[in-house]
Parts: sequence; C-alpha cells; structure tokens
Amino acid sequence: IVNSLLLYYLSIHSRHGRECVSPCFSLQQRNSSTSPKIKVDLDNSTGVAVLRMQSPPVNSLSLDFLTEFCINLEKLEMDKSCRGLIITSTLSKVFSAGLDIMEMYGKSPERCGEFWKAVQEMWLKLYGSNMATIAAINGSSPAGGCLMSIGCDYRIMADNPRYSIGLNETQLGIVAPFWFKDTLVNTVGNRAAELALELGLLYSAPDALKIGLVDQLVPEDQVLSTAQDTMSKWLAVPDHARQITKSMMRKQTIDKLLSNREADITNFVSFITKDSIQRSLRMYLEMLKSRKA
Repeated sequence: IVNSLLLYYLSIHSRHGRECVSPCFSLQQRNSSTSPKIKVDLDNSTGVAVLRMQSPPVNSLSLDFLTEFCINLEKLEMDKSCRGLIITSTLSKVFSAGLDIMEMYGKSPERCGEFWKAVQEMWLKLYGSNMATIAAINGSSPAGGCLMSIGCDYRIMADNPRYSIGLNETQLGIVAPFWFKDTLVNTVGNRAAELALELGLLYSAPDALKIGLVDQLVPEDQVLSTAQDTMSKWLAVPDHARQITKSMMRKQTIDKLLSNREADITNFVSFITKDSIQRSLRMYLEMLKSRKA
C-alpha cells in the first residue's frame, strides 16, 4: 500500500551514478552552503547564455534551486542581448534527478503550495521563453529533469546507454500532472506518450532518440559544443518569426495550466499533506538513509 499511497504529483529521482531496476527517490543532503546552485555565462558576442546547474549531488529541484533558476531565467529574458539559452549540468552522470523529496516531507501546507508554485513557474518560464532554448543533457534526466528537458526547444543528449530520461512516475503508482503529460504529447506524439506514461518508462539515450524524446546524440565530451553549434542555426532565423511560431505551437498548453493553476496547487497540497502520504514519505526516507549507511 505504500507505493499506491505515493500518488499524483511527486517526481522521481534516480540514484546518482547508478542504474536502478525500478524508479527510486534520492535524498538531497542539506548543508549551510550559500553557494549558487546555478551559474550563468552570457556571451555578448553571440547572444547565447549557458546556464549550468551545479547543486550536488543530483541537481534536485528544491524550492531554493527552482527560485534561483527562475530568477536567472527572468534576467536573461529581460536582457535584449540574450537570444539563446543552453541548459546543462556541471555534475557527473546526472542532468537533474527531479523534485527534491525533502520539499514534500514535514512541510506546512503553505510551504508545499509555495514549492509547487515554483515548479509550475519553472515550466511556464522555460516552455514559454522567447529565447531559443537547448537542453545539453550530459547525464540521466528522470521525471522533473525530463520535464525541464522537454520544456526546451531542442535536446542534445550524451550518447551513453547508461543515461536515461523519461517521465517514470507510474512505476511508483504516481500520476504525472496534466501539464507534464501535455508537454510530452507535444514532444513525442500521443501514442508514444501514452506508452511512456502508462508504463512509466525510462528510456536509454539511444531509445530516447528513436521515439523523438531527444533530437540528437553525441559523444559525452561534445554535448555542450554541439549545443553551441546547433544554437547558431536557431539564431539564424529572425527572432520575431521564431518567437511567434513558438507561441502559436505552445500557447494552448501554457494557457491550460494558467487557467487551472490555483486548482493544481490546491490538489497537490491536499494530497501531499495527507497523514498517509507523509508516513509513506518517512518510510521512504528511512529506507534511503539505511541504504546510505
């Protein structure tokens, strides 16, 4: 019953640097460091910014991480000299492992609502960005990490069969939110999305390419350089034409969340604060800690 209780909006982490037979959460360790979780370098000569996620051990999407991510994205959006954005990771073997489980355990309803609103905001800012966006996926990217990747315009992944990507929520009895689903449908088509979501599939890099979940595979040491080369092709298109076309393709999906945003937050908070769910999360955290020990 523990697995069946973990329903609805949670995202799943993969164990850092290891393959999992089944999906599993990972625990983002807390420390007192104030080091930035995001590093942004903007090349004014090309108009391309590289956003590097640098929050060990697995770039978990905590509230602090999401807030910092959104602030940086907004700054770049307002900078007229920035036309393109490449998102990548500084960590070995992982792009992002998804939502931080500690944001969902032992928190007040108000805090849970703030967290889920930040998850929404990350997706809204990225999926609706006027910039050309490329995910340079240099490691595994399950659940929330996959959502971030498919929020971009183009995905380049390291050609390593040990790296995986996908919305694997149903493997633990979890239902991906409607806007996760809509983004995946827009990326791979209805039938491929149906199979991926119902079976909770994590695709190896080669298989992700086959279904169109990623657009290109390159050697691991060439992911960023290929993204930079590819960006020049995107920026060769006049900005206004590309932006209007992007909006035309994505507006309906974005508007659907905007019109249901508060209800989506309410549903998440109502679910995650249930005593039964909190007990399940506690059991899962204890299991992770015992494995680590």
